[in-house]
Amino acid sequence: MTRGARVLLLGPYVLLLTVFFTVPLLLLLAISLSRQSFGQLEWTLTLQHYIHFFTDAYYLSVLADTLWLGAITTVVSLLLGYPLAYHLARTRSRWKPLLIVFILSPLLVGIVIRCYGWMILLADRGLINATLMQHGWLTTPLPLMYNKFGVTVALVHVFLPFMVLSLTGVLKRIEPQLIEASQTLGASPRRAFFEVTLPLSLPGILAGSLLVFSLAISSFVVPILVGGFKVHVLPMVVYEQMLSVFDWPFGAANAFVLLLISVALIAVYIKVTERALRGIV
Repeated sequence: MTRGARVLLLGPYVLLLTVFFTVPLLLLLAISLSRQSFGQLEWTLTLQHYIHFFTDAYYLSVLADTLWLGAITTVVSLLLGYPLAYHLARTRSRWKPLLIVFILSPLLVGIVIRCYGWMILLADRGLINATLMQHGWLTTPLPLMYNKFGVTVALVHVFLPFMVLSLTGVLKRIEPQLIEASQTLGASPRRAFFEVTLPLSLPGILAGSLLVFSLAISSFVVPILVGGFKVHVLPMVVYEQMLSVFDWPFGAANAFVLLLISVALIAVYIKVTERALRGIV
């Protein structure tokens, strides 16, 4: 393929990325560095909004809660999704297509509807608490919703299919002969898994973890509906600052703090995983 053909093919994509991603991002960065006076932006560079963020304990706690929820969601999704992905990659059952449909079916339902489903289950008078109290096993309802537990459960349900799909593709490419060879050389099934299958599946773990983590920390609908405004995450703060308080510079600064910190954490995670992969190879 000639250089002109490559430029012609990549041109529309680069233009689209520049117009709808790069330019708005740079504009948002400029707004975060500007001043606001009585609703009017003053285009003078200042770091006061970032200083305000990092010197206010409330916003630091919200950032910590956001990253913590993202990390917990990623770990739980990995622990639940890996066995399921492994089964999908290795099974030859005739029920495999039906199992794939069950995994993908949540993606066909809107996230708001899924959240309302969890609200019906986890509410104080929801199905779980009502059943337990009706049988006399509880006198007061369990706090299953409007807290971090309920938000984490809903986030895992929403993003688990992304983890399973990322892992399944990698596990399928692992040759069964490698596992058989390790067992022939005396390795137990458990040792063969931890020393052969698990290391070779690290690219899928990396891809699924990055996808779930980035989606979880940027989630807005789930913390509002299932958290009931009692679980504060940074996307909610950005929304409130921009559309309720109309403090665009500070809201933009919040957004960029979340973006930069998440990119930094993802870069570190990629670096650590790459070192692990080089050690395997």
